[in-house]
Amino acid sequence: MLEQLNYTLFYLINATPASPEWMIDIATFLAKDLISIVPVLAVILWLWGPREQVTAQRHLVIKVAMALGVSVLFSYILGHMFPHDRPFVNHVGYNFLHHAPDDSFPSDHGTVIFTFALAFVFWHRLWSGAVLMVVAAAIAWSRVYLGVHWPLDMVGGFLVGLIGCVSAAILWSLFGQAIYRGLSHLYRTVFAIPIRKGWIRD
Repeated sequence: MLEQLNYTLFYLINATPASPEWMIDIATFLAKDLISIVPVLAVILWLWGPREQVTAQRHLVIKVAMALGVSVLFSYILGHMFPHDRPFVNHVGYNFLHHAPDDSFPSDHGTVIFTFALAFVFWHRLWSGAVLMVVAAAIAWSRVYLGVHWPLDMVGGFLVGLIGCVSAAILWSLFGQAIYRGLSHLYRTVFAIPIRKGWIRD
């Protein structure tokens, strides 16, 4: 039943040779490049921001890193426990994005971006989480549209992201403050010069 749903949704979303070229181009950007928002935002949150918010932002970055670590590990385990070919490997639909024929479920891109978005929903602000969920949905759509993933690969990524965030909340309660103190000391040592010059926050 789930496999039939997977096929039905895939055929509804997947592009065809008749799809507009501009749609393929937009989807390619979303599928390949938009994921870079994750490291870029993490660096910005750690280095800059209102002085009274920097500590909370760095707590968020550490929680995100914890959640991503758990999510990626869990995704790797699931991919080996429940291997599933990508659509183009089974000659299903049309493929518009070059990709290695490795396991499809759950989506690595989906896992990372949904974990990131959920982290903002839980630990930042609802509006920022909502914006990132739209970004996550766009990336998920694009990778199905271009034929490198099944729809349920993205659902799997969302669920794995949820597990990662719950796990990170537990890990933070146990080790968070100690990790924060250690990373802060390391950061202030390594980046002492730009901190003194005021280029980045202490």
